[in-house]
Amino acid sequence: MIPVNEPSLNGRSLEYVSECIRTGWVSSAGRFINEFEEQWAAYCGRKYGIAVANGTVALQLAIAALDLQPGDEVIMPSFTIISCALAVIYNGGVPVLVDSDPRSWCLDVDQVKSKISPRTRAIMPVHIYGHPVDMDPLLQLASEYGLAIIEDAAEAHGAEYLSERGSVSERWSRCGSFGAMSTFSFYANKLITTGEGGMVVTDDPALAETLRSMRNLCFQAQRRFYHEELGFNFRLTNIQAALGLAQLEGMAEIIERKRRIGQTYNQRLSGLNALRLPVEESWARSVYWMYGVVLALDSHTNADGLAETLKKLGVETRPFFLGMHEQPVFHKRGLFKDEHYPVAEELGRQGLYLPSGLGLTDEQMDHVCAAVCEVLA
Repeated sequence: MIPVNEPSLNGRSLEYVSECIRTGWVSSAGRFINEFEEQWAAYCGRKYGIAVANGTVALQLAIAALDLQPGDEVIMPSFTIISCALAVIYNGGVPVLVDSDPRSWCLDVDQVKSKISPRTRAIMPVHIYGHPVDMDPLLQLASEYGLAIIEDAAEAHGAEYLSERGSVSERWSRCGSFGAMSTFSFYANKLITTGEGGMVVTDDPALAETLRSMRNLCFQAQRRFYHEELGFNFRLTNIQAALGLAQLEGMAEIIERKRRIGQTYNQRLSGLNALRLPVEESWARSVYWMYGVVLALDSHTNADGLAETLKKLGVETRPFFLGMHEQPVFHKRGLFKDEHYPVAEELGRQGLYLPSGLGLTDEQMDHVCAAVCEVLA
């Protein structure tokens, strides 16, 4: 079976992890944590990095730093992982949903303004499957209405966005460099993995200090077990940071490999009328975190059927996200009832992604393409 994702732990991973074990620095302190935070933040064009246990708690920590009041709202896409909505709900806020752009599958920026209310505190753009959100309109709205941008870049390590297009300030900026705070996941299927792990990056020194304190149970430097605020134990270990730092050293090669996988799939599958392939807008440089395809509504099968057939042919797949507005757990809480987002619904029913991890070989890609073509040609 060709797996959807298989991590590739190359470079100095073994050397750095061995150093942790040899020196005894295996927990939540050590040189690799500091170096990983500093170097990842710098890679993203940020000043400060705060490493945490996973991408979900990175979002939770970022939202907690906003100090939401009960009923405060955060606008986000329906088509995303549940972690985004959880982060808002766990902090006493209300997630407010918008539909997806039918081309990029990211948040539809044209729908955001109509969802802004007097209770809106933040906008959470989520870069989907390695393709950036169109950030400039959101940054303009945030400035106009006094809102925070919490950028979820968990799926977009190293992806780039063309900012301020058509102006003298036009420039390519990496995902993770926008807004008040940006969050990352370093789960096993990400371009950089620490097994589990995540990070919040920011340019604000006061926010960075708050995030570091909350991550570490709000201990005080002068009096460790004396607490004036409630925090979390969201720490990353030195061993995990060692893995991340080793991979960051080869980031250019990682991105080159991921883009080559995506572009090869585009070339090989472009003749299949039953599939809608991922786009790369002119203002984006995608990293094809996962290579997703969407079956045409009039095709002879749906995503579940295609997944079952491909499994029999030795190809593992994964379904797309199911929109937040269709999640039973939120309906039980009285959220999103009678809300409909047609693009998110089509993506959730007709979308799946193919094997596209860093460990994918050319021979395996040949097999995947042949299997897809056999089923859909």
